[in-house]
Amino acid sequence: MSASRGTGPVSPLAGELVGAPVRLTVAPGVVPLPLEGTIVDETLSTFLVRRSPTGRTLRIAKQGLEGSILLDGAEIPLSGEPLRVRPEDRTKRLAWRGSGRLA
Repeated sequence: MSASRGTGPVSPLAGELVGAPVRLTVAPGVVPLPLEGTIVDETLSTFLVRRSPTGRTLRIAKQGLEGSILLDGAEIPLSGEPLRVRPEDRTKRLAWRGSGRLA
């Protein structure tokens, strides 16, 4: 018997987040909020966000992060705590298990 991959549609967060527009409403240590920009890099614990008006980049901790992200034309709520995994593991995990695990 073969194992079934996932229980439903794949979460939009299973894909690449780099290049996606983001709006952060809660980000520990970041002032002023809300912060709008584009994700330019992602690590296990942080996002590197380029601010829209200034072009300056800020490293934002995923822990305690709240906001929204625009993926494929849809605004999706973003919570940093469940995303505190390596980006390559997040994509594998969400694609394997379906949408109910991290989002």
